[in-house]
Amino acid sequence: MIAVVAALLLGAAPAPAVEARPGLVVDVYARGLRRPTALAWGPGGLYATQEGGEVVAVARGTSRPRVVARGFRTPLGLVFRRREAWVSAQGAVFRLRLERGALVGRRTIVAGLPYGRHQQNNVVFGPGGRLFLGSGSTCDVCVERDPRAATILSFRPDGSGLRVEARGLRNPFGLVRRPGGDVFVSVNNQDDLGTWEPAETIVRLRRGAHYGWPRCWPSWRERRLRGSCAGVTAPSAYLEPHSSANGLAFWRGRLAVAEWGQYASTRFGRKVVEVDVATGRSRWLARGFDHPLALAVDPRGGLLVADWGRGVVYRLRRR
Repeated sequence: MIAVVAALLLGAAPAPAVEARPGLVVDVYARGLRRPTALAWGPGGLYATQEGGEVVAVARGTSRPRVVARGFRTPLGLVFRRREAWVSAQGAVFRLRLERGALVGRRTIVAGLPYGRHQQNNVVFGPGGRLFLGSGSTCDVCVERDPRAATILSFRPDGSGLRVEARGLRNPFGLVRRPGGDVFVSVNNQDDLGTWEPAETIVRLRRGAHYGWPRCWPSWRERRLRGSCAGVTAPSAYLEPHSSANGLAFWRGRLAVAEWGQYASTRFGRKVVEVDVATGRSRWLARGFDHPLALAVDPRGGLLVADWGRGVVYRLRRR
């Protein structure tokens, strides 16, 4: 039997029902966020970025997250290392220092990055202690003038040594490193190939690789690359078209993917799926969200899902 939970917070109205796959339970971890875009564990607990430009501390059970920092232009990425945090936003990356949960320092470490239709997305620590950053294309399909657009970039924690790790990624939104292993990326592909094309994809990051955009695209119907694809590195998984594959987390040995969906339709996405990166096979974990965007794994082994549309952080766990 499929579990359907209308989760409650004490003294609050019910959260809309989210349907979990058999064997899983979903409840509410926190609410009161405003369009959350990223989740990360830091000193003292969970933090989130919000589309309006804030970093907030998110205590379990809260309905009023505490603002830690403001003034970022559409922050979409957040990662911590001890008392320091890195926030990616339009055209820039910032380094913050916290003491006892309060902001005590802020510095711009990377600036002047290209953005337009898309921007700078998630940021994560990768191999060699470098930070890896998704840098989206400025258009739907075009030849970019700036070689840093439609790429994965990396740099040292102080912002030095910026370089392009991989190219041909129209909008590489989610990034996650498998513990001790490779970095995986969720990619949102072009918009103009009809209702059932192209697929969204998961790629395993390889330095120097080209993933096809703008001349090569992944077919959902055929589960293969189409177009001018010589020298293109194939994806690890094909996901349903127009699902807007975004936040990533490794959970219970599989890659969890938040599929944000479409603005005006519920046909695709609006659910969380898990992907076996060895086979490319996927299946749903939970559905019934408005627009799930960010994921994180909590210390107790639950999967946290930040719903951009409702401002709720849900928690999936074993029954």
